[in-house]
Amino acid sequence: MKLIRPDELPLAIEALEAGELVVVPTQRWYMICANARDHDACARIYAGKGRPRSKSLAYILPSLVAANELFVMTPAAIQLASAFWPGDLAMILRWRDSEHAQQHQPVGVPNALVTLDSGLLGQLAQRSRVPIAATTANLSNPANTLGPAITAAEVESFVAESEISVAYCIDGGISPLANHLTIVDCTETKAQITRSGVVHDRAVNAAIAAVS
Repeated sequence: MKLIRPDELPLAIEALEAGELVVVPTQRWYMICANARDHDACARIYAGKGRPRSKSLAYILPSLVAANELFVMTPAAIQLASAFWPGDLAMILRWRDSEHAQQHQPVGVPNALVTLDSGLLGQLAQRSRVPIAATTANLSNPANTLGPAITAAEVESFVAESEISVAYCIDGGISPLANHLTIVDCTETKAQITRSGVVHDRAVNAAIAAVS
C-alpha cells in the first residue's frame, strides 16, 4: 500500500476503476473502498475484515440527484437528505430497480445503506466512473477494541494484520470525530433510527417531525 496526498485523488480513482481497493479519510474514520459492481473486489474487503456477508457495505452517492434516480425516497428520507446531506448520516433505502440492485449486491438488496459524503470520500464518488462501496478500515471482531482507523498509520497496521491488498491510502491526517455514521431506516413510511452516531438522535427526530 502506498500513502498519497489528498491532491493525488486521481491515482485512487484510477486504481478503483481498475478493480483495486483504496482507503480514504473522512471526519469519522478512514474508509476502505471498492467498485460496488465489482463483487470480487468487495469480497476481498469482506474476507480481509472478517465482516459477515449479512452486513452490507455502504453505497457512497455521487449526488442527491443520484439518490432520487436510484432509490425510493420517502417523505422522511427527503427531509433527512435536505437537513443532513452531504454529511454524517446514512439511510437504508429501497432500490427502485431490482435488476440494478442485483448488480450492486455488496451494498444490499433489496435495500441499500446509502450516504452522501461532504469530503474526499464524496469527491471520490463524484469523480469516479464506477459506483463506490465503502466500510470502515478495521477488523470485524470483538477483540478489536481500538475501533476503526483514524490515522494513516492505523490503516497501515490494519492492512498488515488483515493482509488485504490495498493500492493507495490517502493520508488526510487524523479523523477528529472517531464516531460512526448515524443510520436511519427509511424503507417504510415511518423512519427509524437503527444506529446512533455523529448526527444526534434529537436532530434526526426533529427533522422527521417536520414531515407533515
